[in-house]
Amino acid sequence: MIELLSKNILLSPKVQLTFCIAIFSFVAFFIGYFFCDIIKSLQLLVSSNINDKAEKILKPYRFFIGLAFGLGFLEIVALFIHVLDDYPTIEFIISLILTVEACWLFSRILAKYIDDYILETALKSGRQANSELFILVKFTGYFAIIFSGIIFFTETHKINIFSLLASLGIGGLAVAFAAQKTLEQVLGGVVLYLDHPFYIDDYIGLPDGTFGRVESIGWRSTKIRTSGKGTVMIIPNNALTQMNIENFSGAKKVISILYLNFNHQVDPKEEALIEQVVLTSTKDIFGLDSRSTRIDFRTINQDNEPKSQAQISLFILGSGKVSIELRRQLLEMATETINKKLKGYGIDFRIEEPTIYVDAPVTI
Repeated sequence: MIELLSKNILLSPKVQLTFCIAIFSFVAFFIGYFFCDIIKSLQLLVSSNINDKAEKILKPYRFFIGLAFGLGFLEIVALFIHVLDDYPTIEFIISLILTVEACWLFSRILAKYIDDYILETALKSGRQANSELFILVKFTGYFAIIFSGIIFFTETHKINIFSLLASLGIGGLAVAFAAQKTLEQVLGGVVLYLDHPFYIDDYIGLPDGTFGRVESIGWRSTKIRTSGKGTVMIIPNNALTQMNIENFSGAKKVISILYLNFNHQVDPKEEALIEQVVLTSTKDIFGLDSRSTRIDFRTINQDNEPKSQAQISLFILGSGKVSIELRRQLLEMATETINKKLKGYGIDFRIEEPTIYVDAPVTI
C-alpha cells in the first residue's frame, strides 16, 4: 500500500513538473554564476575590451548573479505556467526576494562601473572630474533602480500603486492645510538630513552673527550651543534651509604624501620634467588645491650610493567623507598616469607604498 502510494506520488504530473522546475532553476543559477566565463568564451562576438570590463565588474558578484538568474527563472515560470497558483504566498516571497536582490545587485554593479571606468575616462579625457557630479549620478541611478524594482513588483502582483499614491495624496492635502507650519518644519528637517549642510558637533555661523556648536538636529528644529554665552538657540529647520550657513568644521583638508624613489641622482632638467608631469596630471582633479601642490627633491643614501627622492604633497579639499573618498580614488588614478608618463620618458623610479594621507581640518 505504501509502495503504491509512493509510486503514485512520484508519477504525479505536478511532482514531476516541480522536479523539472527545480533542475532548470539550478541550471539557470549556474548559467548566471559562470556568466562572465560564457561572455569570455564568445570573444568572436564581443570585443576583448568589453570582455575585460565585464569580468572586472561582474566577477565579484557572480554568486548573486547566479541567484538572480535562478530566482528569475522561477518568477517567469510562476507568471506563465501558473504552477504556483495554489501557493500564492510562496510566489509572493520569491518575487519579493528577487526584486530586493536584483535592486541591490544592479546598484552595486552601477557603483563599481562608475568607480572603475567613468572616473578613469573622465581623467583620460582631460576634463575636470567633478566628484559631486559623480555622487549625484550614483544616487540618481540608485533611485531609478529602486523605483523600477517597485514598479516591477507591483505590476506583476496587480497592485495599483499609482491609485494608492493618488488616494494618499488627496488625504494628505487635508492634513497639509491643517498643519502647514509644522509640515514646513518637518520637511525642512528632511532637507537637512538629505543635504547635510552640517552634522552634530560641527561649528557653524549664521547671517545674524550666531556662532556655535550644533548639539542636535531634530525633525522640527535644530539646537545650537552658542559660543561665549553657552546658551542653547533653537531654530526651526525650515528657517535654516533658507539661510546662508558657514560651516567651519566641514571644510576638511586631507594631505596626500607620495614618495618617488629614483635609482639615480636626477639632474635639474629631470626635476623640471617631473614637476611638469605631476602638475599637468593633477591639475584637472576637481577638489584638489593645485596651487598648494609641493614637490621637494632630496638626496638619500641607498646601498652606499647617492640617489634622489621626490616628496609630492597634494592637498585634497572636501566637505564630507564621500567626496573626500571619491577624490582619493581620482588621485590614485592620477598617480597611475604619473607613473606611466615618467616611465615613458625613460625615468627609472618606483613609488613608495603606501601613499600617506594626513587629515588636516581647518582650525577655528
